[in-house]
Amino acid sequence: MLLRVRKLETTRKHRHTFAVWAIAASKPPAEFTSETPINNVVQDPQTGRIYLGAVNTIFQLGPSLNLEARAETGPKEDAQTCTPPASACQDTKLMPNLNKLLLVHPSNGSLIVCGSRYRGICSLLNLTNVEQQLYYSDTKGERTYVASIEESVNVVGVMSTYSKDGHTFNVFVVGKGYGTLDSAKLISTRILQDFREWVVFESIIEASTVQTTPFVPKYLHDFRHAFKEDSFIYFLFSRTLDGTDNKNLTFISRLCEDDHHYYSHTELQLTCGTDDQYNKVQAAYVASPGKELARYMTESGSYGKVDPWSKVLFTVASPDDDVTDGALCMYPLNSINEHLVNIITPYRPISCAFVLQKDTLELFKCGADFLPSPLASKPKYALKAEAVVSKLGLLTAVAVAVENDHTIAFLGNSEGEVFKVKLSSVHTLNYTPGDTMGERVNKNLFFDLIICLVIYHVVMLQITKVPVQTCLEKKDCQSCVELKDPYCGWCVLEGRCTRRSECRRAEEKNGWLWSPRQQCLKIVSFYPPNLSCKKTQKVQPCFALHSFSFTFSLCSVQSSPPPPPPLSSILQCITPLAYINPGVLPFNFVHIDICAPFFKNIYITHTHTHTHSVLTVKHFSNVIVFPFLTTSFTVTLYNCSVGRQDCSLCKNADSKYRCVWCAKQRACVYEKLCVPDQQSSVDPHNTECPDPEITDIIPLFGPLQGGISITIRGSNLGIHKDDIVSITVVGEPCIHQKEKYSVSTSVVCEIGPYDPQRTHWGAVEVKVKGEKRGTSSLHFTYRDPILEAVKPARGPKAGGTLITISGKFLDTGSKDDVQVTVGGVDCFVAAQHLINYRNENTRSSYSTTHLVIHLHNVVHVVFFPSLMHNVNHINLINTVNVFLQGRGFSKAMTAKEAQAFVGDVPCLVNTLQDDKLFLDPPSTPPRARSRRHRRDTRPELLDLLVRSNKPTQTQTTQKHRFTYIHIYTYIIKLILFVWHLLRRKSQQAEREYEKVKHQLENLEESVRDRCKKEFTDLMIEMEDHTNDLSEGRIPFLDYKNYTDRVFFLPSKDGANDVMITGKLDIPEARRATVTQALNQFSNLLNSKTFLINFIRTLERSHDFNARAKVYFASLLTVALHGKLEYYTDIMRTLLLELMEEYVNSKNPKLMLRRSETVVERMLCNWMSICLYQFLKDSAGEPLYKLFRAIKHQIEKGPVDARVKKAKYTLNDTGLLGDDVEYSVLTLQVLVHGEGPDVTPVKVLNCDTISQVKEKIIEQVYRNLPYSLRPKVDSVTLEWRPGSTGQILSDLDLTSQKEGRWKRINTLAHYNVSTDTICTVYILSLLILHIITTNAKYYVFPPVLGNALLEDDKVFHLVRPAEELDEIKSKRGSIKDKSMTKAITEIYLTRLLSVKGTLQQFVDDFFRSVLCSGAVVPPAVKYFFDFLDEQALKHNNVDEETIHIWKTNSLPLRFWVNILKNPHFIFDVHVSEVVDASLSVIAQTFMDACTKSEHKLSRDSPSNKLLYAKEISTYKKMVDDYYKGIRQMVPVSDQDMNTHLAEVSRSHTDKLNTQVALHQLYQYASKYYDGIIASLDEDPAAQSKQLTLRLQQIAAALENKVTDL
Repeated sequence: MLLRVRKLETTRKHRHTFAVWAIAASKPPAEFTSETPINNVVQDPQTGRIYLGAVNTIFQLGPSLNLEARAETGPKEDAQTCTPPASACQDTKLMPNLNKLLLVHPSNGSLIVCGSRYRGICSLLNLTNVEQQLYYSDTKGERTYVASIEESVNVVGVMSTYSKDGHTFNVFVVGKGYGTLDSAKLISTRILQDFREWVVFESIIEASTVQTTPFVPKYLHDFRHAFKEDSFIYFLFSRTLDGTDNKNLTFISRLCEDDHHYYSHTELQLTCGTDDQYNKVQAAYVASPGKELARYMTESGSYGKVDPWSKVLFTVASPDDDVTDGALCMYPLNSINEHLVNIITPYRPISCAFVLQKDTLELFKCGADFLPSPLASKPKYALKAEAVVSKLGLLTAVAVAVENDHTIAFLGNSEGEVFKVKLSSVHTLNYTPGDTMGERVNKNLFFDLIICLVIYHVVMLQITKVPVQTCLEKKDCQSCVELKDPYCGWCVLEGRCTRRSECRRAEEKNGWLWSPRQQCLKIVSFYPPNLSCKKTQKVQPCFALHSFSFTFSLCSVQSSPPPPPPLSSILQCITPLAYINPGVLPFNFVHIDICAPFFKNIYITHTHTHTHSVLTVKHFSNVIVFPFLTTSFTVTLYNCSVGRQDCSLCKNADSKYRCVWCAKQRACVYEKLCVPDQQSSVDPHNTECPDPEITDIIPLFGPLQGGISITIRGSNLGIHKDDIVSITVVGEPCIHQKEKYSVSTSVVCEIGPYDPQRTHWGAVEVKVKGEKRGTSSLHFTYRDPILEAVKPARGPKAGGTLITISGKFLDTGSKDDVQVTVGGVDCFVAAQHLINYRNENTRSSYSTTHLVIHLHNVVHVVFFPSLMHNVNHINLINTVNVFLQGRGFSKAMTAKEAQAFVGDVPCLVNTLQDDKLFLDPPSTPPRARSRRHRRDTRPELLDLLVRSNKPTQTQTTQKHRFTYIHIYTYIIKLILFVWHLLRRKSQQAEREYEKVKHQLENLEESVRDRCKKEFTDLMIEMEDHTNDLSEGRIPFLDYKNYTDRVFFLPSKDGANDVMITGKLDIPEARRATVTQALNQFSNLLNSKTFLINFIRTLERSHDFNARAKVYFASLLTVALHGKLEYYTDIMRTLLLELMEEYVNSKNPKLMLRRSETVVERMLCNWMSICLYQFLKDSAGEPLYKLFRAIKHQIEKGPVDARVKKAKYTLNDTGLLGDDVEYSVLTLQVLVHGEGPDVTPVKVLNCDTISQVKEKIIEQVYRNLPYSLRPKVDSVTLEWRPGSTGQILSDLDLTSQKEGRWKRINTLAHYNVSTDTICTVYILSLLILHIITTNAKYYVFPPVLGNALLEDDKVFHLVRPAEELDEIKSKRGSIKDKSMTKAITEIYLTRLLSVKGTLQQFVDDFFRSVLCSGAVVPPAVKYFFDFLDEQALKHNNVDEETIHIWKTNSLPLRFWVNILKNPHFIFDVHVSEVVDASLSVIAQTFMDACTKSEHKLSRDSPSNKLLYAKEISTYKKMVDDYYKGIRQMVPVSDQDMNTHLAEVSRSHTDKLNTQVALHQLYQYASKYYDGIIASLDEDPAAQSKQLTLRLQQIAAALENKVTDL
């Protein structure tokens, strides 16, 4: 039925009409305005709080829209392509954080907040205070990315539960559209706690039907609503039908809540209007239809049978081609579910043996793997509905409520208008609360807990709350009923327009008028017309329908029992229709019209107390109407509701007042005012109270050992203290303290100790009689205070110092629970939070080094340097007393004899004991007695002097006096002598210590200065080099040369290997035959059965050694390079066999450590293939810079060309042991035949001629790769200091001899000084040794260097230690030799200098390799996931073993190989000296990847000690790298195969595939018999005739004539 309605206008079509009400609030509506656009709004159903998800902010509002708290969520430093954490990203900028999803998680009091930053990561906020963040992590990887970073992508969600292995978890199910930078998960289930391998917010269900990448971009889902009903989860969205049509269609999808595989996920198309005119859904609301609408829908025949209590989906939708129109459509959930079953039923499998019956679907409501689940349903199965309301503009929001069996829909549009539509009869009203015209009403339109409509406007940044009705504005019956608003009716006996629930006698006939015929009531007559006040009788009123209101009351006064005493007379008012409730008498009541015809002279006044209303009735006439009525009496009216806000308090009231808890009114009322529900016959006196409710916990934090009391406040907490059955706090029992119990409102208990097996925070639960339980939404937390600082650290022993203790969690417990002691002396607690403790005055002496805080039976001790100290010199003015502690005071003097002085002022001795002395403070400021150094400007120090004024005793005899004097003299001399010896020894040790300390400081300073200087020089020169080092100038090898070197360069033939040269010695006549046979052999290798048998046969052979396995695997890699997907499959199969072998019979940690099997080398080659592009794009540049930096640093100092040792190196075995003197020379190099340009080259005067040539070639041809540069042996160096030239060579007839040793020539040997500018010619000797220049002939002697260098008795800078001259050896003593060794060892400090210089380059390389935040090659993620997956299948594989497997497969198998051999990826030459330093870095890399801790000592190798400090940092980088990869989105087999296929297509044609096949056949030929036997034993091989095929290939390749 299509009904069109215009605003503010009533039209009638058929027998139903829409009612349009114009409602304006009598007072301004509640509003809240945000600074930024609001994206989402949710309401906590328990507290009524409202949470706004705005751009960059989360607002927490009270039910009246008052701001309670706010949490800032942005802007954040982010980038579109950034993978969190943002600190690891580049090119970040401040970006706004749009709220994408907002969900209330009431079971643990948290708010789920998902934004658009950091790939849609979510967080948990505290529901009671959103400023408190309960959980957030951006390091868990892509599996925790929930929302979308794109503004146009909508996200919806709904809370649910998930069960696994007997555990039930809270989860939320999310529907998300497709963003170009998002994951392709349409629907995902997100867990809200860590469980085993799952982490918070991880997607715990993988289902390809709703998460496949090709599907999502094709259909462009736009999710609008999600809800849960009857164990099903529904998602409402619009999408295109397929990729060819852009028209949007509305769909609803259903998912069983217990479906762990999404088998039950099915979509149903919903159409709205004729020919699906309104095809794109905008918003939705799920509600019961109410009695009248259910009847109308059933009678119409379009919706099937609809019950009032069933659920209906109300949607508003719009057409694609008209942005000004919208319509409301209704879909019963029963019809939706029936259509979904009908959709699945026709999708039968083709097999005639299987027929899907509906009873099967009933048995498997949540689907199964054998049942079909069509993702995209066909249009012919669509559920159709007519547009119920239309032509109200573009509808964008809907909310539905039922009032008095009628259904009202609130519809918001894009112009800010909200229409109120009664759906069971057809009448509509424009309803625009607030100044919101012209602004779009958001889809978040909902009711609060007291049925007020909350309207939310995005553009105006405003949320507005207004009542759903304004009935009170209508002052008469006629105007009230004309509204035809189900919310408004005329309350006859109260004479006002109200809601039915607000009219007290509405249940009685004609008590509340709501008439579609707009009729009111009139009193025509009543019988009897008058009545004596002494008589009680029913009055029979007669009513007529009219349009005016009425009120009346009848009263009588009776005495009981007659004749009553004067003071016992009562006034009874019987009002059958206008009952005056004594319990709710208004406070300002002055006059009541009681028995108006009879009591004209009665004046009644009213006063009010907390629980009583007092009505005073006075008679002002001398005429006594009734003999028993006194002139004045008092009536006490008891108000049951005052102070009785809950059921328990109500039941605790005195029974004489007859108060009951009325469940219908949810209030404490007088028993006669409680009208029970018609469906319920429960006596109000026997009504059970609801479950307890906990509103507050004081305090919220307690110590881990428990022992403190907490106060639990709330309602319905029992009536008697014995009603409390049990109390638990964080799952632990809490001892009820009955003496502190307060009826219904508070309970006090003493908490027990914290159970380490549980979480340290949780809810509080109170159980009362009747199995009633109340659980708090607030959480109590166990934690101990942590003390961090105390100020001041010292104070006088007299006390009175205010001590400020700062730290963490000092608000644990309440103030009464905290006790502070300083050295056993109590401190008064002045304040908590920032706790100040005052040290009380004490007359006990103490010296304290610690502070103690007690929380009842919990003691926390934190040590500090000293809180107090012995006071020898203090300012004593205004001090209460001076206290001294000592010994023997009472034996030396009495209190009267004692004299005390502070400085020059005497003090009165107050009390004298044997060990204590108390003095009164001086009356005037004292001064010091003397000051020796007048220049001393420090404050005067006061001496405290105590002495006796008693005369000295002289009765001692002279003999005794003499003996004592001698004894004392000897003792004093002995003490002085011992003191002198000790002091001298101490001073000597101190001098030695200072000397050593000074030497160490000088050494440290020199190393520091050297590092700084070397690093500065290196950075300057490397910067010059980097400026020339663009991506094109890094000499990367092409793919073929790279694979040749990685696969075959380590072979026994090296660069001459046939796989590198590509030359096969095959006669021309047989080439065609061999080529054809090799192609057949290639096809045979592509048989998995043959290849597996081939490899197993070879590995079972004893002569198939490790070198052969490595070479065979490399050949196999090249031969199968055209089908890398197949190669990967073979590798996986062999790896699974290897894994089973190691896990079951060997040590699993040893797997992949060495290349002992073919598959281990296959894995190494596979990694090399897959990471080639990563090397070129990412890791290659920092590796090349590291190599260049090492080479440059080494060549800056002397390098011994003979023993391959250098002054600057990282390897202690390659460290030059002597301090060689050298100087830097700059040679001006002229390349003969290449123009007049001169190139400056820096060399050392101690360099050999070959070393000089290398440096010249390096500088002159720096833009050419090494393979294209001239070689040293092909270059001759001529030095022209004047007009004549001299050929320079390493060894010639002028070489110096030292005994039997000959020194290699250097530039210093030829006297090439540092002040001489040299002209150097580089002449090619490849063709001629005679070169013509300017008609002159220069003849160069043959090069003697190579021949002479073959002599073993040749050295460069130092001779080998074992070859020392015999004379020197004999002459040197043992001490000299040890000193020589010590001098050699001291040069180890150079290692530190070189390490500090190269540290940045090492760190850069490690970061490029071990940073999961950057691009991670898909092969790494794919293979690591494979290892994780296999590890889960074996019980004896722990995390350490997995870590070792990953390390063995990637860092040790690939990166260490590349790091030690840069020439595998670059066209460079790696000298032995450079290789030695690279080996140290490679060893450091290997140590960083191991889990075992390296315990270092003085005997540890220097190379390990060198990077000992950095190893821990690198280890953390490795751990984070592995964790980051684990959290990334998995790489599917399909994606990996696509990547491998691209590599095969790009590079296979460049490799020597035919050569590899030929070499592989050599192994097949060698082990021919074993392979044939293996194939004959395999049934699969027999069925494929693999033996025959191999025999045919053998016949062709070996030119044999066989019987085949």
